[in-house]
Amino acid sequence: MNYSITEVRINKYTEGKFSETDDILAAEEPLEIKLVHGPANNRQTTNVSITMRTPGNDLELAVGFLFTEGIINNIHQLAINPKTYEHQHLLNTIHIHCNEQIHIDEKLLQRNFYTTSACGVCGKASIDAVFNLVADNSIIKNFTFSKNVIIQLPELLSQRQDVFNHTGGIHAAALFSKEGVLLQTREDVGRHNALDKLIGAYFMQSSDQEIIPEETILLLSGRASFELMQKSAMAGISVICAVGAPSSLAVETAKKFGITLIGFLRNNRFNIYSNPQRIEW
Repeated sequence: MNYSITEVRINKYTEGKFSETDDILAAEEPLEIKLVHGPANNRQTTNVSITMRTPGNDLELAVGFLFTEGIINNIHQLAINPKTYEHQHLLNTIHIHCNEQIHIDEKLLQRNFYTTSACGVCGKASIDAVFNLVADNSIIKNFTFSKNVIIQLPELLSQRQDVFNHTGGIHAAALFSKEGVLLQTREDVGRHNALDKLIGAYFMQSSDQEIIPEETILLLSGRASFELMQKSAMAGISVICAVGAPSSLAVETAKKFGITLIGFLRNNRFNIYSNPQRIEW
């Protein structure tokens, strides 16, 4: 059963007539992320976040969120078995267990995030607190990408946007190789959730060093906002392309962390907003 979509009955007006028919929508439901942490004799469960998301890949979403928010920094801090989480999305609550010997900074757990499908920064005490997460994570990678590869990325993504093709109402985040090969994609009603799912998928396979493989390109199906730059910087992503426009703060953040940011990537054209030296003309 596909929990990412839902069917509704609608009245449709077309060609001068009303008719009753079925329509398919992207599902949107809350997910409560809880962190279980502390020594064996004093385990605690902390409510970390409630996010409005499309059900599916909930473990990746939760793990990606914990990483991009700086609460955890490597996979060895967690004691997770993916099979345990297979059906937890039915309850709209997920418990992520930390290893007993891992200390979690209580201050990071006291922010009480509430994240809507439109905003990934809601609930943070200040924008400075977000910048502090990645203050020392400037991305210095000197490889380059061909403009001919970049302009074909939206079409390559559209061929793999399963939920979007059914509903027309969902965001995607996709990772491509330097040669333009689609490595992985995730979809969600929230653009920040789609990125957390993508990063979470790689985080769970990572070693202590690198989360996202070098010489890769991130493509966002919508606009590029500040929180997406912050999450990408945490994952070490150096080139980000967006089909839509970037915000002014997204551009500032990209410049701050050495990210090449491209916007309005569609119809064989694009704008480079920061670090253009990575793009081969």
